[in-house]
Amino acid sequence: LPCSFVASFRWRRGVHTMSVSMAMRTPASSSFRSRRSSFRVAAVGSLQSHVREAVTTTSSLSSYGMVNAALGQPVTRTPVWLFRQAGRHLPEYMQYKKDSGKNFLQLLDDPKDVAEMTMQPLRRYDIDAAILFSDILVIAQAMGIDVTMPGGVGIQVPNPLSAPEDVLAMEKRGALKPDVSGRLSHVIESVGLIKQTIADENRGVPLIGFSAAPYTLLFYMVGGSSKKNTENGVRWLTEHPTESRVLLAALTDWVVEYCIAQIDAGADMVQVFEAMGEHITPELLEAFAMPCCREIAERIRAARPGVPLLCFARDATYANVALQQAGYDVVTLDCASERRGTREALAADAASRGVEPCSVQGNFDPRLLHRDDVGDGAASLEEIDEAVRQMLEDLGPERLIANLGAGLGGKEDTAKVKQFVDSVHKHSADMIAAK
Repeated sequence: LPCSFVASFRWRRGVHTMSVSMAMRTPASSSFRSRRSSFRVAAVGSLQSHVREAVTTTSSLSSYGMVNAALGQPVTRTPVWLFRQAGRHLPEYMQYKKDSGKNFLQLLDDPKDVAEMTMQPLRRYDIDAAILFSDILVIAQAMGIDVTMPGGVGIQVPNPLSAPEDVLAMEKRGALKPDVSGRLSHVIESVGLIKQTIADENRGVPLIGFSAAPYTLLFYMVGGSSKKNTENGVRWLTEHPTESRVLLAALTDWVVEYCIAQIDAGADMVQVFEAMGEHITPELLEAFAMPCCREIAERIRAARPGVPLLCFARDATYANVALQQAGYDVVTLDCASERRGTREALAADAASRGVEPCSVQGNFDPRLLHRDDVGDGAASLEEIDEAVRQMLEDLGPERLIANLGAGLGGKEDTAKVKQFVDSVHKHSADMIAAK
């Protein structure tokens, strides 16, 4: 397949980066898509790793420590943020919901509510990034899938896709074609408002945009819940592989355009959540989910070079080496991930290709942050401090974004969360200064 390589320099938010993209001159028809994508991803993944090394050694530093850590650049301390840092563990969030009379999904409809929810954890903790207050199923909603939150059971899709014909019906009504500006304009407006609020409050932190990965979206769209019918995702992949690929290809287009729109509205980094790794086999993940993740990284990097890309394959972190190869700047460890082993595997893969390894994110156990009355692993402030020190010893304080191995669930003590954040900063600063 004929192709051309384009190298360019771009100044973006204080980071002088070199980007390399590959333009493919191939037919746009779907019959060519699989071969085209696999060829492009292999080449661009390798190129991106060389670019990461060039950025680390030649570019000026960002004013954001989080961006520097993501790109493998020097930091004076390890940056930290938290999965679900905005939400029900915060008393101010619960009070806001009560005062407004809105549930979670209703809050997402109003950019002012979204901005307020996003900012709440920044006002309480010394965290190094804001993350868009949103949900992983907004793309499904934008495609016409009904999403509800009846209370006490989490997000639900009450009328999931039940047959391959449902995908064809979506295609006929145009739902498979991305319409981010029309169907998700409220989210993009929220991103701009958050950036303005960060500036107004002089917070000096980057904003992380995010999206669910295509398989996670398919999982909910055909199963309806993270707790029931969990076998439906795999069943669709095995019984309806053609329609599954059609849906995954469309979801990939949606995710790419959604992430690019967030970047254009002000997001400084983008996180992709492959949240349903527990409910797919390694073989099916490689055959169906990973090609989507590779294409997302390739296309966003080509369209918006220099923007750090993060990925979390929860309960499927065996895929982290493949995600590094795909071109993600940061891969995430969940609570079950072996810290030193992950670093070693990433380093070995990078060395085999003559490039620098990507950065990592994670993986503090959120159970240690539980309130004492909850139990279930709750730790003292002293024990949290020691656990943070051990995490930093295991992972090293550089090329690291400290985070949790799973999201905050509402049982956490805010004093313990603060201890975690402050301990990361203190111990990492001491470790880096000692070098």
